[in-house]
Amino acid sequence: MELILASPLVVSAMAVPLLIMEVQLKTKDHNIGFTIFNLTFSQFCRNVATYLGLPLVPPYLSPLSIGQNALRGVNYASAAAGILDETGRHYGARTTFNGQISQFEITIELRLRRFFQNPADLRKYLAKSIIGINIGSNDYINNYLMPERYSTSQTYSGEDYADLLIKTLSAQISRLYNLGARKMVLAGSGPLGCIPSQLSMVTGNNTSGCVTKINNMVSMFNSRLKDLANTLNTTLPGSFFVYQNVFDLFHDMVVNPSRYGLVVSNEACCGNGRYGGALTCLPLQQPCLDRNQYVFWDAFHPTETANKIIAHNTFSKSANYSYPISVYELAKL
Repeated sequence: MELILASPLVVSAMAVPLLIMEVQLKTKDHNIGFTIFNLTFSQFCRNVATYLGLPLVPPYLSPLSIGQNALRGVNYASAAAGILDETGRHYGARTTFNGQISQFEITIELRLRRFFQNPADLRKYLAKSIIGINIGSNDYINNYLMPERYSTSQTYSGEDYADLLIKTLSAQISRLYNLGARKMVLAGSGPLGCIPSQLSMVTGNNTSGCVTKINNMVSMFNSRLKDLANTLNTTLPGSFFVYQNVFDLFHDMVVNPSRYGLVVSNEACCGNGRYGGALTCLPLQQPCLDRNQYVFWDAFHPTETANKIIAHNTFSKSANYSYPISVYELAKL
């Protein structure tokens, strides 16, 4: 899913790929910096940046991400990537989460270090940055829930698979910590049982609006992710982790769309087959007439409107969907 990095040394600043942004947000009393690892939907990242008043950042492989631009931010997103290296392999080339962390390490060594007089200043820069990690959805929709392509569902029970993901993710986070990351935001996975691609596979009429079995599996992962944040807060000296509860917010948007000014919550604005989820949006395909009424854009991803709602609720000063504090409060530490 995703990672976000930002620092006060910068002049400015949910399905799932990795994104890292090094940016800085100046508020009335303090600066906030963010870095994002593995964000599945880049539109969400754009809306987070817009909501926080931050500049957009270039991809890691873009020429625009070298030189002083690296101080503003770098995007490491890679579609279909997951916690496990095998996740999304049926799509072909992609940068795994481990690979994205390696790119982050390269950024530090080859792009950032030259701008600091000594290692201590660089360490201080990284320690004041906020790393946002949103990853895990692809490990289900592009791995565990594809038994015809992956053996994980035959090898692991739902609980054992969640344990595997958290154990692997914990080691990856420790690697980020060893690279200098100290403030991290861990975003839980959304209700994957509600996305059109999963709804399209359900036989008969789906009266509940979501596939409960899948949502229960995701909840196993999320509960362990929240526990991991608590554990890391006590075991990694000088670190602070915030867990974001994206699941409950997104699920409420699906079940009660009118609360958020939305109308259609179980069908893709652009897609094919049942619920528009059997085959995702194709090039040149005519989408729905008013995408602002839809929760889902295609078989997997939210619309821009839905992403704005998620960004507003998860990155506001309120800690309603963050534990134990909000991102704004984290920035003050």
